[in-house]
Amino acid sequence: MKLTNPQHTAPADSAARKAVEPVICYPVDTLPPADLDLYTRARVGAKKTGEVLIPPREARTFHVPAGTFFRIVSVEGPQVGDLNLWNAHDINERFYAGKTRALHGTHLSTGDRMWSSFPTLRPMATITDDTLDWYGFDAFGGSVHDVIGTRCDPYTANLLAGTNYHHCCHSNLCRALAEETGQDVRAIEAHVHDVLNVFMCTGFTRDTQQYFMKATPVRPGDYLEFFAEIDLIGGLSACPGGACDSQHSSDTAQCHPLLVELYCPVNEALSEWTSPPANAYDRSHGV
Repeated sequence: MKLTNPQHTAPADSAARKAVEPVICYPVDTLPPADLDLYTRARVGAKKTGEVLIPPREARTFHVPAGTFFRIVSVEGPQVGDLNLWNAHDINERFYAGKTRALHGTHLSTGDRMWSSFPTLRPMATITDDTLDWYGFDAFGGSVHDVIGTRCDPYTANLLAGTNYHHCCHSNLCRALAEETGQDVRAIEAHVHDVLNVFMCTGFTRDTQQYFMKATPVRPGDYLEFFAEIDLIGGLSACPGGACDSQHSSDTAQCHPLLVELYCPVNEALSEWTSPPANAYDRSHGV
């Protein structure tokens, strides 16, 4: 946080310096657009091929083939979830929350894409439907589906409260990925990374610009749906904060399960569609 009482006097031209107009760091006009019309056509009549129930304060993994859809559904009560994605064939390629935020903004919705880490930097999944798109931004600057919170974790909980809490989303995802890969949970931990906070309502306070959460507007039946651009392993944690209306990283909040549904197109809409290639940068880094 910035100091309430700065230690240095503002220079004479401080007002002029602060009045400089901002510039968007990454204009996205040249990004290949998400073909939502194509995805909508492909979704018509899609066959449900499976589902995975995520228990409260736990995480599970699921597989999504390229060219199919997955939907995260609120089924019993207000509940947020932390979503990780990995390339199903190489978990070193994983969701890059920071670059996704730089390209699409702090909160995602229909048409936004979840981008992968270097050196591939390509779309992993595209959001195709969002029943909370009506929310927009509220009077506090809050919105849903953020890529600004990293995930609740036991290290920060220990730092702030001196606890050893094992059902933070980070730990939940570590256990789920360890089970998925057959690796030791400590060995796999480095592959668990910053998330898309599904259904979570967050923002930054106006005065101190601190990250805040508030009660999620999600209700049973709401969902966020994605198109898989590459073969994916997904990991979803039903956050121990429940609706995130009071606290997280504890057993006191009321929590509910989340449901992941998988859908496969049955028409020919995607007959000429292909997965996006890896980033074309030559990786020479000037050497």
